[in-house]
This record gives sequence, structure tokens and C-alpha cells, in this order.
Amino acid sequence: MNAPAAGTNPLVRLLDFGQSPWLDYIRRDLILSGELARLIREDGLRGVTSNPAIFEKAISGSRDYNDILSRHPAGVDAKSIFEEIAIRDVRDAADVLRPVYESSQAHDGYVSLEVSPALAHDTAGTIAEARRLWAAVGRPNLMIKVPGTPEGIPVIEQLIADGININVTLLFAQQAYEQAALAFQRGLAQRAAQGLPVSGIASVASFFVSRIDSKIDALLAQAAPEKQPAARALAGKVAIANARLAYQRYLRLFSGAEWQALAAQGAQVQRLLWASTGSKNPAYRDVIYVEQLIGADTVNTLPPATFDAFRDHGVAAETLSADLDDAARTLDALAEVGIDFGAVTDALLHEGVALFEEAFVRLLAAIDQREKPVGAISPLRASLPAPLGAAVARALEEWQAGDRTRRLWAKDAALWTNGDEARWLDWLTIPGAMLAQADALSALAADIRDAGFTHILLLGMGGSSLAPEVLRMTYGALPGWPELHVLDSTDPQQVRAAEAAVDLTRTLFIVASKSGSTLEPNIFKQYFFARVSQALGTAEAGRRFIAITDPGSKMEQVAQADGFRHIAHGLPGIGGRYSALSVFGMLPAALMGLDVRRFLERAQAMAALCGPETAAAHNPGVVLGAIVGAAHNLGRDKLTLILSPAVSDLGAWLEQLLAESTGKLGKGVIPVDREPLAAPAVYGSDRVFVYIRHAAAPDAAQEALVDALEAAGQPVVRIALDALYDLGAEFFRWEIATAVAGALIGIHPFDQPDVEAAKVVTRRLTTAYEQSGALPALAALHRDPSGIVLYADAANAARLGSGGSLSLAGALGALLRQITPGDYFAIAAFIEMNAHNEAALQHIRGDVLTARHCATCLGFGPRFLHSTGQAYKGGPNSGVFLQVTCEDALQLPVPGQQYTFGVVKEAQARGDFEVLAERGRRALRVHLPADVPAGLAALQAAFAQALREQA
Repeated sequence: MNAPAAGTNPLVRLLDFGQSPWLDYIRRDLILSGELARLIREDGLRGVTSNPAIFEKAISGSRDYNDILSRHPAGVDAKSIFEEIAIRDVRDAADVLRPVYESSQAHDGYVSLEVSPALAHDTAGTIAEARRLWAAVGRPNLMIKVPGTPEGIPVIEQLIADGININVTLLFAQQAYEQAALAFQRGLAQRAAQGLPVSGIASVASFFVSRIDSKIDALLAQAAPEKQPAARALAGKVAIANARLAYQRYLRLFSGAEWQALAAQGAQVQRLLWASTGSKNPAYRDVIYVEQLIGADTVNTLPPATFDAFRDHGVAAETLSADLDDAARTLDALAEVGIDFGAVTDALLHEGVALFEEAFVRLLAAIDQREKPVGAISPLRASLPAPLGAAVARALEEWQAGDRTRRLWAKDAALWTNGDEARWLDWLTIPGAMLAQADALSALAADIRDAGFTHILLLGMGGSSLAPEVLRMTYGALPGWPELHVLDSTDPQQVRAAEAAVDLTRTLFIVASKSGSTLEPNIFKQYFFARVSQALGTAEAGRRFIAITDPGSKMEQVAQADGFRHIAHGLPGIGGRYSALSVFGMLPAALMGLDVRRFLERAQAMAALCGPETAAAHNPGVVLGAIVGAAHNLGRDKLTLILSPAVSDLGAWLEQLLAESTGKLGKGVIPVDREPLAAPAVYGSDRVFVYIRHAAAPDAAQEALVDALEAAGQPVVRIALDALYDLGAEFFRWEIATAVAGALIGIHPFDQPDVEAAKVVTRRLTTAYEQSGALPALAALHRDPSGIVLYADAANAARLGSGGSLSLAGALGALLRQITPGDYFAIAAFIEMNAHNEAALQHIRGDVLTARHCATCLGFGPRFLHSTGQAYKGGPNSGVFLQVTCEDALQLPVPGQQYTFGVVKEAQARGDFEVLAERGRRALRVHLPADVPAGLAALQAAFAQALREQA
């Protein structure tokens, strides 16, 4: 967005009110591209701040520093390399800002550089390092950042006495700020007493803002029920109140006779700098911590997103001295709702030091991996609360000590349950094996394209269809190549929709079935083979089909008998959900026009990084697996996925990989995909958040939420994708991570026993239908006037209530009341997966999330049966399930069978519910009328009523 003219630019107008806008960001390309100079020229930028987290993002997330990294052999100390990088950036940025420094008489134009966070409680060590960095940078417009810990107070006094500019950071409490301000004044007084000049020495006191609201809001949400009205009234108000009262202290501290004596000698005040001013809560205005804290002799250091937002729609006006009585009442009211504000600010200081120290450790670890260009393959960084961070560190130490990465690659089943794990590990070497076939895949793809096919319809289920769907949803239709479509539902409307989306006479059909015995691909094949035979004749129909299956499978026999155009063989030693980089994923990728060589090269590069020669702490797959596994073992078993829109469909593939691999023996990671965004206070302590960000197209709302979650202390893992082809690397990283997590959890990550249980019931019911022409009758629990019918087994019916007083809203309310802390709510929808139906169910899901503060899941049947269905039945008994089925308006026969697609879907739904009930799961089935949109509207209304009654 172009900057407005200076007269109307809100950033420039801040200067009219005595506030200097600084940028909380530094990166090499910001300096070299001329962008920093433009921000100074057009936006009134007056300074730059940095910290270990900012440098960690800059170094790990770019290739800007490979010139320095590549110069140093592996033995060089990572901290020395970091300092070389940081000093160069800070020095160059200071040179760009030097005119501001000079024109403002040393009031502005500063760049901040932080001492090592490891020295936060080491007074002598901090003084020594600050003096060394000051000399190394050699610029008068440098500020050394010193944390405002008790040990940091004497540092401030000494360094100011030395004539070194100081940025006091991590101030949360007014009392801590006052100590920092007095230390600054004492340092100046020392200089004056020694006859040294006090003019030209600058300091700011960085007072943190949004982190306070993130912490307080979470505590307010936990207030006792009788105190909730008062607690809600305080949400989002405490940080601003605290900052305004701190500013009043500033006015008093820098107005007395002692200060006036120093000022007469040319001393300038230590200005308050508002830090952490990006809004962490999506419900708050994104510039709230700028607009509400504007006043004279202050600085606001804005992260880039907030800087841009304020330029776009910020309102500049003096606000810092407004509503002071209300500010005092706000802080007093905290005690009345049971919150000790002093304890909160103490905790925030402790956490702030820990976060910067963790970022510094990650930064040095990233530099230690300089045998590859840092940031070349989807860099990962994690912000973890202390207990989880310690558990992950222990897991990595034990993994390294036990030589477990080598054992994994050696297919040592003893890493898991000492069962048959070794026979399922051929995916470890599949990137290289498929690279050897890249030319053959490309040749086959060219043959299909040249034959005039305009569409490809892949018929599969679970591991055979989810990876191709990710590719189709991510890359779309590529010019000059057939468009890929995927069918993985027995819903008759969805089968018909897939047929309507293609031209049967110009479509290539891929039947993907590893075993060849999976029900859904078989009946899809029967249906479409009959439809193409009707249009083109049986002899020609075979030329329109390709099979991907294991050697000797039933599907191979069918393909041979029907004269399929091509049969591609998978590897028996790769399970379906680990097959993304095998022929099951790469053949569809080639046929739709992807550069499979490039895709596989990214995967192979990740495989090399995840190899046995890489130390556990630097191994991207092992590190991720350690986080997932350690988090599960600490009760954080809801892995919540936040994905940039460009790669959003990766979540469906990750759902299957994680849930089907880990959800068994009463344990399991429950993946949470596509959950509506909510304020950080809504999320419980059973979560881990993984943010997969496409650097070229990030989402602002997601960015804000992830920052807010991190600030609130939730564990956040960030993975940055530079390009869409990095999906190849992600497929492999997550496969390694899942295997590692399975070892830490103590399960077999390559089988799926409970998926088979539901299949057995489905086969029994479809066989019964073939024999009798009907499915067994079900007794309804309740029939609603809307046409919705409720069903449940005896145990669940007893929990839900029965009799003439039962209502739809009452049954839903009874189901929701069974959700307890640590539970999740899952909707299993055996209806057409389309935009309208998904939106309606997502709305319900969001309402439950907000009201019940539990993780929520949504899956469409039957596809979820081959995915999260394993964890729902074999994992922990922490799920509360709503199964949604419907009366099918369309009856679509399956050629050669008595049953229809609707009958198959009904049998699958009943099988799913029966096994859930057998496992003691809390569940309710709602059966919608044939008018599904109307039924969903009625269901939404009933949910809204149930939640209102529980509020």
C-alpha cells in the first residue's frame, strides 16, 4: 500500500503529539532494499528496535545471511557468527538513521541491540557484554538493550555513567519502571559529579503492553461465576490503564528539583517506550495499543503489521492522559475479581526473559546448521512454555543418547512396540526411489496430456486420495494440463457432483487402492466404468482408466481383466497414509502437470536433514516429533493446525497421518484442523498450535492470533514455507515426526486396528442388505417437528434423556453438558461435503468452541473413517460426538450390486456409531430430512438455543 502524503499520514502525525514511531523489526533486506530509508522519509520513522526473537526470524526465515554463514567452518562458535551478523545489521541501520539522530539533537535515530538473554540475572556479565558490543558497533546512535530485572538496575546506572545509551526492556510493572528511571538519573548524576557531560546520552524505558492484556484476559475468563460480569468489564482494559499510570509516574519523576539540575546541564529525559504494541487478540482493534497511548516524550515501537495498519487507518490524537481515574479503578478492580496484578507482572517478566532466551537458543541452533543454507527448507521454530520446553529437551537428549535416529532408519521395531513396525518403513527411502522414476512419470503424463484428456478423476479413500487432494487444492488447474478432481465420498450427491464436474468422454480415471479390497474405490470404479462404457463402449472404457495398487492385489486383477491403460505399483512396505511421496501421490502430481522432480528434490533435501547423521536437536523431523510426543505425554494432546490459505488443505492430510498413526491403546494426538479462530482465552491447556505459513501469502488474522497465542503462553510451532513446492519437504518432515512421536507415546504408528472394526460392521450391514433388500430398522429417540430424527444406543440415550419431554435442543444440550475440561467435540457428517454444508457445520463448531472452550473437530464421512476415525475409537475417551446423517433425495445405484450409494453411506454411518458406542463414547446421531439446507438451519437454531440455555 502506498503511503499517504505526509500531512495526512497518521504515522507522521504522531510527531505532532510528541510521540516517535519506531519499528520493532530488523532484517538485512530492509536495509539494503532502501525500504528503511523510505520509511524514514515517508512515514516519519525515528528508530529501530531488535531482540533475539526478531533476529532469529530474520536469520532462520531468509537467505539474507548466507554470505556470512557460508564463510565459517562448522567449528566456529555460533554466538560469534550471530554477533557478526547482528553488528553488521545494526551498524548499517544506524548509518541510515544517522541523519535523524543528528537533526533531532540525539533525541531519535537509534537502533537497539540486546545483550545475551542468558545474562538477564548477571549484573557484571551484562555490564561487560554491553561495553564490548558498544565498542564493536561504534555508532553514537546505538542503544544497548538491558532487561529490567532486579540485577539489571545497577547495570543501567553504570552504563549511563559510562556514557552508553540504554534501552531498558521487559518492563511490566510501574514499580520496576520507576526503579529503571531512578537508576538512569543516578547514572547521569555520577557523570555530572565527575565533571563529565550529560548531554547527548539517551535512554528509553520499554514498557510492555499487549502481553499484559493477553495474560490478564486469560485469568479473567477463569474468574468465579459470580465475578464474571465484573471480570468481563475489565477485559482489554488493564494494559492501557497500567501504561497510562506509568506515564504519570514519568511526569513526576522527571519534574523535581534534582532532575531540573541535570536538565540544566543538557540531560534529556528517559522516555517511555511502548513495546509489544501489536494487538494479540483478533477481537480488539489492531491499532488499539497505538491509538490509546499517544502523548508527549514517548516512543511507540510498532511491529511491521501494526506499523502498516496504523498508516492505513490509525487515528492520531493525544490520549495518554485520558481517563486516569478510570485507569486507577481498573487496576483496583483486579483484586476484587481475585487477580494479583503484582504476581502477573512478575510472571510476565520471568516469561519474557525465558522467551528471549529460548529465541536466542533457537537462533544459535539455526546457525549451527549452516552446513545447509539457513532457511532453505521450511524452517521451524517453537515457542514453548517452560515445562513443555524442558520435556522436549529431555526427549531430544534421550533420543540422541539412544542413537534412535539411526535405529529409526535401520527399521528397528524396538523403538515402538517391537511388533511388525519394520515392515512399514519403506517410506524412509521413497523420495530417492521416486526421483529415479521422475522421467518415467513425466513421460506418462505427457502421453495422457497428448491423448486429449482434459480432466482426471481420482477415485480413492484415505491415504490413497488425501495427498492428491492436497496437490489439487494447492496448485489448482495448471495451464495446458488436465484438471485433477478427487472423489472420496459415498454420498450420492457428491458422487453425482463429481460426475457433473468432468466430461466423461475426455476424463482419465485413476482408481487408487493399495489393497484393492477397500469398499469405496471398488464401487467408485464400478459406477464410473459403467458410465464410461455406456458412453464409449466397454472396450474403450478400459483405456480411460489407470490403477495404482500394490502388486498382486485384487484391484490389479480387475485392472488387467478390464484392459486398463496403465497399472502403477505401490510398495507393500508403505502404509497408505505414508504414501504421499510414493506413486500414490506422485503419479497424480505428474498427470496434473506438476514438476515432480522439483517436488521430490525438496522432499529428498528434507530427508537428508532428517537422516541419521543429523543430531537430534538439529533434525527437523525429530524436533517436531519430540514436540508432538512430549506435548501429548504432558496432556497437550490436541494439535491445532493453523495453515495459510494457500496450503490450507494440507491439514486434511495431516489429520489422517497424526490421528490414524497415534490414536490407539487409549492414547493419541487429536488433530484439530480448520477450527474457527477465537481469542486466546478460549483455548485450554490441552493444546499445541502449529502454524504453517506460506511466506508469499500470509493471512493477517492468522498472524495476529498466532502472535497472541504465543504471548499468552500457549505452545506455538511455526513452520515457514517459502514456496508451494516445499510441500514435498513437509510431507517427509511430518512422516518422520509422526514416527518419532509414536515412539515417545509408546504405540505402533503404522497400524489402524480400529478403522478395521468399523469396516467389519459396514460389511455386515451391506451383506444383510444384499440378502434382504433392507437395512435393519432403528428405533428413534426423538422426532422433531423440523424433520430431524435423533438416534442413540441405550447407554447414550440414558445420558441424553428420553420420553415425551425430550426435545432437539434438550438432547443437544445434554450432549454438550457431557464435555469436560480436556475433552473435544467432534462432528461426523455423513452428508455431501460442499461449501454450504461445511459453512453451517463450521458455524456450529465455532459456537461450541466459544461456549465450551473445548477443541472441536469436523469430518465428513466416510472419508474421516479412514483418518480421524481411528483416534475417535481407539484413542483416549475424551471425545463427544455428534453424527450427522441425512435422508438421501437421490438414489444412485451401484452397478452389479443390490445396494445404492446411499445404502452404503448409511451402513458406514451405522458402523461408525456402533463402534463408538461399543467403546463407551458419548455420542448422538441427528438424521436430517432430504432438504439438507433446511435441516442444517434447524440444527443450527437448536444448537444456539441449547448454548443459550447453558450460558
